[in-house]
Amino acid sequence: MPEPIEVRKIPLQHVSDASGLAALIDDGTVEADRVIAVIGKTEGNGGVNDYTRIIADRAFRDVLQDKGSRKPDEVARIPIVWSGGTDGVLSPHATVFATVPADSVARTDEPRLTVGVTMSEPILPEEIGRRAMVDKVATGVAEAMARAGITDPADVHYVQTKTPLLTIHTIREAKSRGATVWTEQTHESMDLSNGTTALGIAVALGEIEPPSDADVLHNRAMYSSVASCSSGVELDRAQIVVVGNARGVGGRYRIGHSVMRDALDADGIWAAIRDAGLFLPARPHPGDLQGRLVNVFLKCEASSDGQVRGRRNAMLDDSDVHWHRQIKACVGGVAASVTGDPAVFVSVSAAHQGPDGGGPVAAIVDLGS
Repeated sequence: MPEPIEVRKIPLQHVSDASGLAALIDDGTVEADRVIAVIGKTEGNGGVNDYTRIIADRAFRDVLQDKGSRKPDEVARIPIVWSGGTDGVLSPHATVFATVPADSVARTDEPRLTVGVTMSEPILPEEIGRRAMVDKVATGVAEAMARAGITDPADVHYVQTKTPLLTIHTIREAKSRGATVWTEQTHESMDLSNGTTALGIAVALGEIEPPSDADVLHNRAMYSSVASCSSGVELDRAQIVVVGNARGVGGRYRIGHSVMRDALDADGIWAAIRDAGLFLPARPHPGDLQGRLVNVFLKCEASSDGQVRGRRNAMLDDSDVHWHRQIKACVGGVAASVTGDPAVFVSVSAAHQGPDGGGPVAAIVDLGS
């Protein structure tokens, strides 16, 4: 049986600020050596050259190293997933997951939060966008599920990943070995890496049959309802965090999920919160959350038809501001209006993550002792 989970959201006051993590450790809320994953938002541009992710990553790992007893290589293996870009009202923050001793929490047979983490086998540049990457991710998800004590895929409500994308250097390296890559457009490779990873998650959870290479980024009917995939230059394999519920774990937290059908679907966010176990009135208000919502995690994507609810928009035609930033700001505003808190996790590039123009939503709530 996996150990119970403590989960807390902390603000980032600047790009290298890990004081919130240090405070959680210093006041005894979590132990440095028990932190198993961090998922956060940084204030960079969210693109290939968003080095705020690397800066934040270094700051958090330094705190875990300084305040714990794990060796540097052990700290380096902790999944710390940063999504760059806090466009609009979004606020930089991190959600910290840590285990706690089983005898320190209330026991219950009700479903409670559990987390499993792993790293996939290295992903080669030429595998990004192809079946080989799908298979490596699917294998990693199955391993993380086992570590979380989850046997039924229906108990998985959120899978957060970070995978490599293509850079000029990795493209050149692949070519030097006689290999070909799916694209030589590095920014496009962000969508490509995310989408391929989502297909791997969907395969592992039985949401779809294994796709062909031709399905990647093209068959949008194939998607996962729980995948949240990010990519960056700071790693060469998939960091995988599987979050779900298990009976007998104990603790006070529970997770649920739903999907946003489009960029304005606030009801999809409320549905995820209800699925996590909070009772809400028919027409809920942020005040009804009563401080019990830990955080929500969303993926978003500009609809490929350039419309939202029958009205056209110019996001996909805008040469001044990339649609990644526009849709993130839009959905971030919708999410903050639901939660009453701009520190929500909203990540863009949602290929194969929820329906076209929408995206998965996961919510973690505190159900009390």
